[in-house]
Formats: sequence, structure tokens, C-alpha cells
Amino acid sequence: MGAAVSPPPSTLTPLMRAYDHLLLDLDGCLWVGGAPTREAPRALEALRAAGKRVAFVTNDTRSSAEEYVRKLWALGFRASLEEVVTVGGALQHHLAETHGARRSTAYVIGTQAIRRHVADAGLRVVNGTPQAPHAEVVVAAGHDQLTFDELRVATQALLGGADFVAAGRDRTFPMPDGMWPGTGALVAALEYAADRPARAVGKPDPQIFRTALDRLGEGRALVVGDRVDVDLAGAHAAGLDGAIVLSGATTRAMADAATDPAPVAVAADLAALVLGDGPPTTVPPTPVPPVPPLPPAEWNRAAG
Repeated sequence: MGAAVSPPPSTLTPLMRAYDHLLLDLDGCLWVGGAPTREAPRALEALRAAGKRVAFVTNDTRSSAEEYVRKLWALGFRASLEEVVTVGGALQHHLAETHGARRSTAYVIGTQAIRRHVADAGLRVVNGTPQAPHAEVVVAAGHDQLTFDELRVATQALLGGADFVAAGRDRTFPMPDGMWPGTGALVAALEYAADRPARAVGKPDPQIFRTALDRLGEGRALVVGDRVDVDLAGAHAAGLDGAIVLSGATTRAMADAATDPAPVAVAADLAALVLGDGPPTTVPPTPVPPVPPLPPAEWNRAAG
């Protein structure tokens, strides 16, 4: 009986071979709900086999970095804690710098993971206490059990002068039954009620990408995500190239309309982008600047 033959390694597309690092979104890129996107685990393994380094950069506020590592493994993706960069971590870094030393009081809309990030930043979480409507900071992060009482208390604190910090501005995120409202929808309601804007951390703020790059080291990096207004805009703000996959929040028409900045590629999903599987990946043409007309004094010289 002969020895088992391993399948040949997957070949990367020319675009992927041009980069050293990949900064990958999670929702809508690696998975939708509880299922991986088509052939995404194989695409990630091909990147690793080719020596590419990866970081997982997410604005999803519902889980901790440790929980994301467990989910990645459960869905067939190899991952380490060091590779996961969350908006919760970005939020904690920002709050520690701006409010941690003062031990400010905070009212938090969000999951237990977000509350831990706020507490770990040095703030005193006052949810469920008489101090809540008078908190010095309101932190807003979308979660599945949002209630009107949370909006009410946060509004009272904001109208009383609390600082307003949001964990991103994603309008929606993809789930198997369609799009669900994201943190941005919650933030918009509070901004309207308080009549002032929040300071948003996470994508498209460039700092979360810089955190990922610090962990990856030197090299050319590509951001891959499913949102033009978050992933592509954030990549541009950080001075990085961005590619859009159509397995999440962005339609083909939306991707084609993105010109400032424009993606370096638009693909049906991560496998199509990385491996060339499935529908073809499109690479928008590089715009050619118009040639300025000759001044009248140069007309005869050009003709002669």
C-alpha cells in the first residue's frame, strides 16, 4: 500500500504575491455569522504556506480577542492571540490615555468584553448605580441585547456633559439572514439625542491598523475587508492598500463606485482574491492624469 500523497500547495494570485502582510477583517470576510465564507480557511492556509504574515483586525464589539481566537479555530482557521487586533483593545488604549489616570466614571453600552476593556483602562464602570446618569464618560458599543433604558441613561449622561467615545461606526454587519444594525446605528441615535458627535476609535481610524503593523513588522501590507466606508477608508487613512470582498456588506455597484480611495482589487470573496478561485477578481485601472494643453506660444514649435 503506497504512502498517502499530500495535495499540492495552493498557488497565490499575482496580487497576493506582491504583499508581505495581510490585515484581514472578520465579519463578512472570513465568516458570516457562524460559518466561514467559501474556502476561506484554505485561502488563509495558502497565505501562511507562502510565508505571508496575517493580522485579524475587527470592529466587532461582541467578543474578546480570546473568544475570537476560539471561534477562528472552531471554523477551521489557525490563529494566535497576538494576531487578533480588536476594537475593544483600541478602545482600552484610548481610554487609558485620556481618562485612566483620573479614574473617571463610565457608563458603558456593550458586552461584558467591552466593560472589561473599560475597567482595564482604569475607569470605574458605574452601570446599575445611581451614578450612571451622571457618568463622566459614555462608551457606546453595539450588542445584541440593547435596551431603551441603556439609550435613556446614556443620553442623560451625555446631556450632563459626559465625554462620548464610540467603538467604531459600522452601520451594519452581515449575518446569515441579512444585515444587522451595527455600532454606528447605536452611535447615530445617541449623537442625535445629545446633539454632538462621538469620538470613534477602531476602523476607519488608522491607529488600529498601526497596532497591527507594529505586531507584523516591516513589509508591504494589504488590508482586506467587506466595507468601503470602514476597511477601505481605514486602509487609506493608514497609508495602506485596500481590497474589497463582496461576501459581506458591500455590493458590486458600491465597490465599483469607490474611487477616493479606490480599492486595488474587488473580489467575490477571500478565496477568489487569494487563490483566484470562483468569479474573477477585478483590478480597477490606474487613472491616467490628463495631458495639459500646450500654451499658444508652443503651438508652432510642436507642429514644426
